[in-house]
Amino acid sequence: MQLPPQRDYFERMKMRLDENAAVRFTARMGKSSSKKKSAAAPLAPGDDESARGRLLSAATHLFCKNGINATGIDAIIHEAGTAKTTLYKLFGSKTNLVHAVLESEGKQWREWFIGAMEAGGGDAQAKLTRIFPALKSWFGEERFYGCPFINAVAEHDKDQKQFRAVAMRHKKVVLAHIEKLAAEMGAAEPELLAHQLALLIDGAIVAAMVSRNPGVADTAGLAAGSLFAPSKLKKPRRAGNAPAQLMAV
Repeated sequence: MQLPPQRDYFERMKMRLDENAAVRFTARMGKSSSKKKSAAAPLAPGDDESARGRLLSAATHLFCKNGINATGIDAIIHEAGTAKTTLYKLFGSKTNLVHAVLESEGKQWREWFIGAMEAGGGDAQAKLTRIFPALKSWFGEERFYGCPFINAVAEHDKDQKQFRAVAMRHKKVVLAHIEKLAAEMGAAEPELLAHQLALLIDGAIVAAMVSRNPGVADTAGLAAGSLFAPSKLKKPRRAGNAPAQLMAV
């Protein structure tokens, strides 16, 4: 049955509107789907490296400032400006992120600390005497929160070996360099001197963190000076063929 002209017109208009609406809806769905696909796409290698750097930087700052246990994943990804999935993709877990932070911080700190001793040259004793002035400079920085390794071991179960193992690897590298300089200086017991200096270093770090007073490095430096006394050094060997009157002097 043929529709009246007026009804036929309105029916055709309705069909066109329905068709246009379907096209617009399909287009919107296509855009949404495209966006969703783009968001789910894996990061390019360069993006991975950038995100890793931001996550390490954010985690380092928050772990050192607030503590590892007090810092949640959400706080880290908020400061880093990344997604939670990115963190888990790159590190797998918060524990792995902590390990990565400690390894990264340890490497940077050792490079700085050893570089500070070696800067300016001089003999081995001159290099060792630069330890505490360098620490004083570090203690005076706005973002000085103590040693990440001491803090990590201190705030976790003392039976946990994972953070202690990382801390000991770090300390061995530092001790080895100090012991090397102590041997070059002629210390009677280079290993003992290295451990004595390491205790003064750790004590100064903790005291500076608690007191917020960089001057504790000066006190530790004075104590270290007594370890460089001539009595602590090896006595020079006398030549076997020296005249008897010279050997008796």
